[in-house]
Amino acid sequence: MNDLGELKRHVQVHARGQRIGDYRTVLDRIATDDGGGPGSWAGEWSKAGERLVRQGLDLEAAKYFAMARFPFVDGPARQEAQDRGVAAIDRWRQRSRSGIEPFEADLPGGRVRCWAAGLSSRDPKPLLVLMGGIVTVKEQWAPTLAKLGRLGMAGIVAELPGVGANPLTYTPDSWRMLSGLLDALAGQADVTRTYAIAMSFSGHMAMRCAVEDPRVKGIVTTNAPVKEFFTDGDWLRGVPRVTLDTLAHLSGSERLADWALTEDQLAALDIPLAYMSCLRDEIIPAADLQLLRKHVRDLKVREYDDVHGAPNHTEETQLWSIASLLEATGAAGPQRALISMLLRGKELRRKLRK
Repeated sequence: MNDLGELKRHVQVHARGQRIGDYRTVLDRIATDDGGGPGSWAGEWSKAGERLVRQGLDLEAAKYFAMARFPFVDGPARQEAQDRGVAAIDRWRQRSRSGIEPFEADLPGGRVRCWAAGLSSRDPKPLLVLMGGIVTVKEQWAPTLAKLGRLGMAGIVAELPGVGANPLTYTPDSWRMLSGLLDALAGQADVTRTYAIAMSFSGHMAMRCAVEDPRVKGIVTTNAPVKEFFTDGDWLRGVPRVTLDTLAHLSGSERLADWALTEDQLAALDIPLAYMSCLRDEIIPAADLQLLRKHVRDLKVREYDDVHGAPNHTEETQLWSIASLLEATGAAGPQRALISMLLRGKELRRKLRK
């Protein structure tokens, strides 16, 4: 079982990011992380999801099932929640005619299942890879794919190795999974112009991939570990147990030093890197941002006075991510102007509240 207090604290950024308005009500009903019965973590989140399924609200229901399997599958109740979340998104994407399709790639270690949109052999478009962190299933990102047509891009949502339906093991070489996906997508998207919005640990993986794979042209990430997270033993002793337990579950190892990016690797990044950092981050040490500032050539930083994931700035960080992506691609036009205007409005309202 996980520490219930930690679960309730750390799930909030994910609930807010998905705009689950009544997440506190669900949390108040949870008294244990044991099994899937009444009052349990998986049970109460799943019950809320089931109620939405009965109302025909599959997209909303999938959000609750994602919370039910948080932080990782450790038994039948969470496995069922994960499966029901995938099924709910599948029903929604077919009924809504969203243009989202399943995409699978056979890679060393197993078959990786993703959601994709905008793929075309006749008109291959630049590719956006969307990935969450160590606790984020692809279903949380799938609806974003439906909007990519407006940006003139194809898109794919993948999961970190070991997360959700991804059967691979998370290792220091997991960056090769991204290159493998690009190989599999060649001909259906212009993978020579690939961009990534990759949160937290997937941001680390995207940076490592970009060092080796010139097809990656730009990265937007939030709270990504770099080096010190993996190597500073004193820092790791203060990291929330749920984070360390999840990493051990995904990798099968408690040795993290081999994941650290070197200064030479950071210096080799010759693409735009947009990085969001939190001043009170309890997971990623400030020293990792200092390394990026020192070694990365084309770095843009956004800082918030918040904890990991910036749960108190969700809408602003989402707008910043899209604005940073459009800047990296060199896109111009009404979409970029609109996003920039909305972001400036959010920034101004935040400053006025201080």
